[in-house]
Order: sequence, then structure tokens, then C-alpha cells
Amino acid sequence: MKALILVGGFGTRLRPLTLSVPKPLVDFANKPMILHQIEALKAIGVTEVVLAINYQPKIMQNFLKEFQKKLDIKITCSQETEPLGTAGPLALARDILRDDSGEPFFVLNSDVICDYPLKEMIEFHKSHGGEASIMVTKVDEPSKYGVVVMEEATGRVEKFVEKPKVFVGNKINAGIYLLNPSVLDRIQLRPTSIEKEVFPSIAAEKKLHAMVLPGFWMDIGQPRDYITGLRLYLDSLRKISSPDLAVGHHILGNVLIDESAVIGDGCLIGPDVAIGPGCIIESGVRLSRCSIMRGVRVKNHACISSSIVGWHSTVGRWARVENMSILGEDVHVGDEVYSNGGVVLPHKEIKSSILEPQIVM
Repeated sequence: MKALILVGGFGTRLRPLTLSVPKPLVDFANKPMILHQIEALKAIGVTEVVLAINYQPKIMQNFLKEFQKKLDIKITCSQETEPLGTAGPLALARDILRDDSGEPFFVLNSDVICDYPLKEMIEFHKSHGGEASIMVTKVDEPSKYGVVVMEEATGRVEKFVEKPKVFVGNKINAGIYLLNPSVLDRIQLRPTSIEKEVFPSIAAEKKLHAMVLPGFWMDIGQPRDYITGLRLYLDSLRKISSPDLAVGHHILGNVLIDESAVIGDGCLIGPDVAIGPGCIIESGVRLSRCSIMRGVRVKNHACISSSIVGWHSTVGRWARVENMSILGEDVHVGDEVYSNGGVVLPHKEIKSSILEPQIVM
């Protein structure tokens, strides 16, 4: 089996982290976002993953070489010369995705984090005999999304309603598809939307079915959702009693700590914290609802909550970083400095407090 991951654009919503690496390589729970997906695909027998990319291809290709060996899976790049939307990349990679087997292939949005019930999706796809299957997830606020209207008993999709003003359902497209190769014949090599152009035409022929996603789901393409996604992901590890979760008298709730990180005395860490490789957390530090990326040093008695600290940054003694502060790579926050929602570009030194949410250039 094969799969295509829509890596897509510039990751502007996750800046300043995406000023250092393409969005799929931003760490989430201590490994690049895209690795969560590739590992899930490999686990159910996918042998080749195609990455549809149009931004920083060299960095992506170097990453791929490293992980092809580690995971023993073929990873190829399909590079767009112009943005092709969500369907155009399938046409561009048509020759790679189509083979003699006639097997369906997966398509995933690279921002999506969930339990990836891909094995169940294959069984669902075979059971209904249609041309395409999409994963849907239930949400509390459907008016913000494109809603999938479906027949409850069979899962057959009737129509799509974009940002409905009145309630038509609470199931939205979860960004994971399983498609027969014949779908490729429906797509031209031009900027095209799979959600607005391709799926509605398959649904009109009664060949599109939707499977309701069990477990958690989050699009982690922006900071607030990234932090929520981290909470949901760590919670899913707790449910399966994962040995990866940290334990100890200084741990509160669900916490992930890389084995190479060093934690000082008298710290209180959690809930919902990820601490990456090579981090040094000095004594008396308080961390909650945050992601601390590789090589970060948090000095004595600093406090970080609801924030993301980028690679190789430093947070000074008694400093306080909170309220969706995002520190880019190699940012240095001085002693006793306060950041209230500061979004700080890479390689900056912050010597005075950021009292209101703002971008620091």
C-alpha cells in the first residue's frame, strides 16, 4: 500500500517555529509532526509514503534520508512548482500512486494528530465497496468548519455544507482519506480542492462513504490548537498506560520527558508538558501545558505555562513565560523577565518584559 501526505504551504500560523524548519518537521510530543503519521502508516503495512511539498524541499529531503533508514519505509517527494491545493498534488503524484495492484491509497493532511485507526479504515472501505472513504470527527462548534452530511446507518455521504449557518450535523472532515486509484482520473493537474470539487462529485454518484473517527482528533497547525493537541495526545498515552509517560513526586498529570533531558531538584512539572532531548531544567522550575523543544535551558525558579519554547532557547532565572508565548529557535529570555503572549522571532534576546501579546521582531 501507498500513502500521500499533503505537506503543503508555508506554515504561517505556526511562525516563528516555521521560520526554522518546514511545519511538518516542527516537534510535537518530542518528534517531528509528520513522523507520527509515517509511523502509523508503516504500522499497518504501507510500504511507500509520498510527501507533496512546495516549500523548503532540501530540508525535507535531508530529513527523509535519515528516517527512511530508521523506519525501513520508502519515502519520496513530489514537489509542486506552484501551490496545487488539496487535490492537484494527487494528480502530480499520479504515476507514483498508481500501480498494478489496484490497491487503494491513503491521503493525509500533515497537520492532523489523532489515534490513526487506519486498519479499521481499510476494513470500512472494503465493506462498503465505494470509490472513496473519508474519516470524519464530531465537533462541538460545526459552524466553523465544512460539515459532512451522511446517512447514519451506512456512512454514505450525501453532501457537504461549508460553515453552516443552521445546524445540519456535527461531523467534519478529519483530513484522512482512503481512495481507489480511479479517483486519480477525476483530478486534473491544476490547483484543485479535493473537499470542494472532487468529493462532492463522488458523493453525487453515491460512491463516497464516511467513517466516524474513534478517539481524539486535532488540527495542530496553530499554537492554541497545538497545545490542546498535546493535552489530547498525552491523554491518549495515559489511556493505554504508555511507559513513555514520566512518573515521580515532581510530576503532575501527563508529562513526556526525553531520557536525555536533565531535571533539577524541587521542580513541579505538568500537566500536559513535553520536554525534548538535551533540555536542562534547573531547580525550582514550574512547567505546565507547554512544549519545551530540543536543547532548551530553563534556569532556576522560572515558570512556563501555555507556551511553546523553540529549540536551543534559554529562559532566565525567575522569568515567567505564559499565555501562548511562542519563542522561536535560539531565543534568550533574561532573568526576571515576563512574557505575556509574546511571539518572538528566532535568534532574539529579550531583556525587558512583554506585557501585552505582541510579535517581537
